[in-house]
Amino acid sequence: QLAESGGGLVQPGESLRLSCVDSGTTFEDRPIGWFRQAPGREREAISCISHEGGIRNFKDSARGRFTISRDNEKKTVYLQMSSLRPEDTAIYYCAQSISSWCRRDQYEYDYWGEGTQVTVSS
Repeated sequence: QLAESGGGLVQPGESLRLSCVDSGTTFEDRPIGWFRQAPGREREAISCISHEGGIRNFKDSARGRFTISRDNEKKTVYLQMSSLRPEDTAIYYCAQSISSWCRRDQYEYDYWGEGTQVTVSS
């Protein structure tokens, strides 16, 4: 039900905007979170946005560089990423919360997209 897009190969300092489109029926009811997983590392939460637009940011290194937003009419959640660094290289996933709350724990989310690869390299 969720599909990510917008990933790619960029140089350090550049920007990308990821999109997460929901083809399901509960998009406006539950929060959507963005996660990422780098090779050899556990999946980590970046940010989450509720259906009213309330935001929780979980990743300290992303504060001030990554911005989450949503367009309920388009059933889309975005992750605007700027000043990208090589350590931001990962597969980025969006997922829908199982509740009305934004949580850090990935097990609080049920529907997941297949991910989009972001590579930051010179």
